[in-house]
Amino acid sequence: MDSSNQTLRIIDANLNRIGESLRLLEDLARLLLNDAALTERLKAMRHELATKDLPIKKQLLQARDAEGDVGINIKVQQQAKERELPATIVANARRAQESLRVIEELAKVPGIGLDTEKFKRARFNLYNIERALMSKLLRNDKIERISGLYAIIDTHFIKGRSHEEIAAQIVEGGARIIQLRDKTTSKKELLPVAQRLKSLCAKNDALFIVNDYLDIALAVDADGLHLGQDDLPIKVARRLLPIDKIVGCSVINVPQAVAAESEGADYIAVGAIYPTPSKEEIDVVGLEMVKAIKKETGIPLVAIGGITQDNVKEVLAAGADSVAMISAILQADSPKEATRQIIDKLRMRK
Repeated sequence: MDSSNQTLRIIDANLNRIGESLRLLEDLARLLLNDAALTERLKAMRHELATKDLPIKKQLLQARDAEGDVGINIKVQQQAKERELPATIVANARRAQESLRVIEELAKVPGIGLDTEKFKRARFNLYNIERALMSKLLRNDKIERISGLYAIIDTHFIKGRSHEEIAAQIVEGGARIIQLRDKTTSKKELLPVAQRLKSLCAKNDALFIVNDYLDIALAVDADGLHLGQDDLPIKVARRLLPIDKIVGCSVINVPQAVAAESEGADYIAVGAIYPTPSKEEIDVVGLEMVKAIKKETGIPLVAIGGITQDNVKEVLAAGADSVAMISAILQADSPKEATRQIIDKLRMRK
């Protein structure tokens, strides 16, 4: 076999590796992570790199010699028979990247007829997609836990009691999501508070989320950060946070919700659903907005604002995946008992 055919065999083998790896990554993005944007990016790349030129395709098929491939019988010692999903993503992304590099170089050979720049662009694009896939996979467990009660500890409402005391009661009552919200305390004073709450949540398998403050979230290794419309942009926060941390965003209408999802939010908080004492000046959007946003988005929806034990069922019926509460818990005589009663109602929603 001449060198031209040998070069075509190498290109053919690497094109097959690319297609196989991209298809696996696409299926993971689509069926495991339910990420439409990543699915579309991988699908578009796979179709773009497929050989559509019939004369080139015929040459590649003519050069193919699967039976004579000496690589079939080469065994790699200590090759893992089982691997976790993150390792699967890394392995297949790397496989495709290496093959793209091979074709990128061989496309420079005279007479091959392939666009070397196209494969170079795809390789660098895949580096970014690999990071995004890994980030989404590592966040997926946290995202799936955004359901039921989302308890917010607002310093303004704890009335002299310690944050840790309140958080401990809420966790004992069964809550598994705690957000720290504080608009007045200095960050120097707030940092040890956040550290103690993070430790408490970690010991009780609860998510700990920091409102607004990226630096505090980073300093205490919080599970996530919650942002408002006037806070740090989601894309910036996503870039600065570790890839396994989740980001939530407050919205009041459908365009804001759709934008938050497209920018990378892992969940959205919609409200206020009812008038609430936690914020004096706030728009009440009502249950119809919950229904409208739920229809247009695919990430968990947390309803917030004026939600109590008396109206929680209708909020869930409107489509909320989770309900955020402040006053209903913090102003109760026993936050632990209030939390337990709320969670009991949430369990009976079906």
